[in-house]
Amino acid sequence: MAVIDATERDFEQRVVERSREVPVVVDFWAEWCGPCRQLGPLLEREAASREGEVDLVKVDTDANPGLSQAFGIRGIPAVKAFKDGRVVEEFVGVQPPAVVARFFDALVPSEAERLAQAGDEASLRRAVELEPGRAEAAVPLARLLIDRGEREEAERVLAPVVGSFQADGLRARLRLLDAVEPDLTEAFRALDAGEAERAIDLLIDALPSADGSKDDIRRLVVSILDELGVEHPLARDARRRLATALY
Repeated sequence: MAVIDATERDFEQRVVERSREVPVVVDFWAEWCGPCRQLGPLLEREAASREGEVDLVKVDTDANPGLSQAFGIRGIPAVKAFKDGRVVEEFVGVQPPAVVARFFDALVPSEAERLAQAGDEASLRRAVELEPGRAEAAVPLARLLIDRGEREEAERVLAPVVGSFQADGLRARLRLLDAVEPDLTEAFRALDAGEAERAIDLLIDALPSADGSKDDIRRLVVSILDELGVEHPLARDARRRLATALY
């Protein structure tokens, strides 16, 4: 891949604006800097292995003192990664090849992430094989399995996932399917039909008679609200009602 040289005149276009399309790694360097010449080939190799997914731009600090001042460059080589118009990662000085590789890895989607974004079942299954704990793949795959009645397989897929309200909610739903009381059939039907407000109402209304299932109902409601997002009109009132019903 061609390494791009940027100056004070075109930095905004080549780096800031371009980073809204793909990540841009900027190498602040100078001709007299021995460590810069050592690091440069590592940066070029990692950028070339991800061609089309990341740009590598070089800025000569001697020729562009305004950029050095603007970005607080006090030692070189200094490497800064831009995404969406701002610096998101950076390091200073020569780094081992493995560290440089991880720096680039953090900027581009992993294979599992790309597969999860594809969304079809085969892609989701492969993503889960590569990264079992990736919620973005495990959750939609588990939903497909639950829809087909493959509950044990869904539980297996969800087992490695931690820190995900969506996964917690699905696990709770699987347990609630076995609960005799309360009867949540209508709530599940509403949820599957995309009627989030009705599903939340039915779940919260079921809490007084839930006994040992209250915490799982709470997890399920929280997962629905998490999927809707904090700014959704239902969120504030539903959280208040949920708290009132629980406490």
